[in-house]
Amino acid sequence: MTRTRLLKVVPTLMCGGTENQFMALGRLLDRSRFDVAFACLRRWRPFVNELSQLGIPLQEYQVSTFRSVHALTQQARLARQIARSRIDIVHAYNFYGNVFAVPPARFMAPVVIASIRDRSPYLTPMQKRVQRYACQFADRILVNADAVRDWLINEEGYDPSNIVVIRNGVDMTRFAGQPAGERIRHELGIPATARLVVVVSRLARLKGIEVFLEAAAALKPRYADVRFAIVGETSPPDPAYLRCLEQLSQQLGVADRVTFTGRRSDIPAILGAADVAVMPSLNEALSNVVLESMAAAAPVVATRVGGTPEALTDGATGLLVSPGDAGAIARAVSRLLDDRDLAARLGRAARVRIAEQFSVARMVSATEDLYAELLARKQPRRSMAA
Repeated sequence: MTRTRLLKVVPTLMCGGTENQFMALGRLLDRSRFDVAFACLRRWRPFVNELSQLGIPLQEYQVSTFRSVHALTQQARLARQIARSRIDIVHAYNFYGNVFAVPPARFMAPVVIASIRDRSPYLTPMQKRVQRYACQFADRILVNADAVRDWLINEEGYDPSNIVVIRNGVDMTRFAGQPAGERIRHELGIPATARLVVVVSRLARLKGIEVFLEAAAALKPRYADVRFAIVGETSPPDPAYLRCLEQLSQQLGVADRVTFTGRRSDIPAILGAADVAVMPSLNEALSNVVLESMAAAAPVVATRVGGTPEALTDGATGLLVSPGDAGAIARAVSRLLDDRDLAARLGRAARVRIAEQFSVARMVSATEDLYAELLARKQPRRSMAA
């Protein structure tokens, strides 16, 4: 059987929610059906090495701005690659991937898919218009939450018939190990008996880290045994912003309680060791961190933003609070620290919810079905049966 040739076009290969999801697809798509290659606009870490280890080709197209002849030259290069490699499906991700790849791919590949994975608060009005124009050339626009779909339709004027929702998936096998609470606390330099409140996040202004630090300051006088860990790094590297967060922790009087760990590869163990996991973001689509926290059975406090309520039900699988409200975060964390039975019950229910509704197997299967359906419409005589 001839395999479907699939090209995924991504802005970078840094570590983030979108990157984790398209890498999961790269690892788990059925290799007997799909021949996968990647293209990126910046050959940035850390997934570049993994693609090499998996034997997945990666081609770089360096583009720093779309307002240049060079960008057009790189788009022409991409079009030639698609034609030369006889690519069947081009699947682009996020603003830069969509704008770069979707229009030229339309003329070279049978199937073109765009992905929009958040409500793009960082894009200018002009950039949003440019992306909407580019996405008109796509056969489908794939989003990861109803909240994103509704925003595209109701606020951005997208055609609802062209949008498909496939929610993020979690690899439950990563959360099947034994608790490593003692090791994690030792590595973070905190007492073995300390209770641990964790934020796992890319360090960016829309992630609400400042609000979490304010909540930590409100909690500190009441809980002498509680420590706070902020796990993640700025992306791209931004030492100035990290210094701002560290200075804020000093100003708030919690520098002795807060640990900035930087990027870590053992997120499942950290979440499994947490007494409470907090997602304080001001804007999200469907947060991978919320899903992973739930998969780890960590009691979760999350802001009611984007697609988070599609996964986490307040009072049943976690606690939801208003974004930007440090007092609400502090009260919710306090509730879970004080009522360990409630915390354990929410954690167990959250893990069941992820296993049943948000598994990576479900996400991969739904994506494979979308690929097969769209290609069958363009090439009805071609069988994609396994």
